[in-house]
Amino acid sequence: MKILMFGRGTINSLYGWAFEKSGHTVDFYVRPGRAAQYGSTVALDIRDGRVDPKGAPVREEWPVSLREELTADHDYDLIVVSVNHDQLSEAVAFLSARVGKATVLVFNNILNDPAVELAPIPHEQVVWGFPGGGGGFSGNKLSGGFVKAVFLGKYGDSNRTGRYRTVRDLFRKTGFSVVESSNFRNWLWFHFLVDAGLAARGLKTDGMAHVLTSRSELEQAILLMREALPLLKAKGGRGGLGGLIVSAAPAGLLSLAVQKYIGRGNDLPLFLIEQVEATAHGSREATSLYPRDVLAEARRLGVALPRLEALEPFFRQE
Repeated sequence: MKILMFGRGTINSLYGWAFEKSGHTVDFYVRPGRAAQYGSTVALDIRDGRVDPKGAPVREEWPVSLREELTADHDYDLIVVSVNHDQLSEAVAFLSARVGKATVLVFNNILNDPAVELAPIPHEQVVWGFPGGGGGFSGNKLSGGFVKAVFLGKYGDSNRTGRYRTVRDLFRKTGFSVVESSNFRNWLWFHFLVDAGLAARGLKTDGMAHVLTSRSELEQAILLMREALPLLKAKGGRGGLGGLIVSAAPAGLLSLAVQKYIGRGNDLPLFLIEQVEATAHGSREATSLYPRDVLAEARRLGVALPRLEALEPFFRQE
């Protein structure tokens, strides 16, 4: 398969490396002038969770192919889009006239309605997914990794197409397990609220990694997530199984369960968050986007979030 990763960011680089090692042709589209800035290699220092839950270490200098032009007559089979959620509209606008015949995998966080956000691209060419990886760049060095699971799911009729099955098979043949959701819009929105809760407490304290390792802080983050669940209903969604657990289970019990999971050696997700926070991707500005956007959406829809509002000084845009 010929694959174009839209941007040479963390997620695109991690999964682009995995795809190429599995025998696929992988290129990266970057903005004009960025190829010289990025250079022709990526220094990988990552953990691969496909064969080892703790993450098998990978350290290598990986040659990458960067291109600064893209026209509609390209021959890519798949374009992978994984950008910050506030950059997605710009990416979609750019690709709308250049998508050609390719499938577009939106591998992204999102709080807006997916159908509206991706409207400029033919819906039958879109597949929705979410990565199980993270980390960040320092210069050309990429620190981070991925767990074995990736997430795909149904939005409209997107999981009934041959394109969806091709993407699902791509991940499986590359060694990933695929977790599928019957309503991926709800899954994405709930995941966004989870990130916002962790981010808000992390901004008040010593970061999201600290929140995950502090039972009291994690309990407070879970209470933020619980408070935000009515926002999903106001948007026309629901929390699903994750929302049911967050709303019904005692926050203290949930925080204890998460910490026991991490304490049993399943610390790869925690390691990935630590790598995010050690790089520019985990900057205060980038982290603030999640609780800031959730609070703005709640105010727009008339949903009261007093716990999150009390933390607003820590993520308010100056």
